[in-house]
Amino acid sequence: MNSFLRFLQVFALGAWVGSILYFSAVVTQGAFRVLPTIDDAGRLVGFTLNGLHWMGVIAAVIYLLAAIALERSPKALAHPAAIGVFLMLIFTLISQQIVIPRMDVLRLQMGSVAATAATNPLRVEFDKLHNYSVYLESGVLLAGIASLFLTVRSYSR
Repeated sequence: MNSFLRFLQVFALGAWVGSILYFSAVVTQGAFRVLPTIDDAGRLVGFTLNGLHWMGVIAAVIYLLAAIALERSPKALAHPAAIGVFLMLIFTLISQQIVIPRMDVLRLQMGSVAATAATNPLRVEFDKLHNYSVYLESGVLLAGIASLFLTVRSYSR
């Protein structure tokens, strides 16, 4: 049973981190190079990011439940790798529940992000929120890499 729980942890976290890398390196780059408008690319990126976030929430729950089951105690959540996964979850939820909905409202108000002047207050706010989104996703990725390393290292002892 322990081997299965460890597998679940590594699989959930590895899939999440791998998906973030794929999203960043392939999906976003492809969307902005292939689709006819920046607004179309933004809609595709937003759609796929929503799926990535839900996958991350599920992966975090699986990882954290497996950690508790392995140690047979909620004290497992105090381990550095579990804290990293919890941070990943928090950053993901902030992005999904606070930042992106605000960006969606601004996008609707602008009609077209690409056609809105960079000095327009709506666009300025949108760009600021977009930067927050990127920072949050970067934090998720970095915490994920560290947590994955710590998880795998703990099993090799």
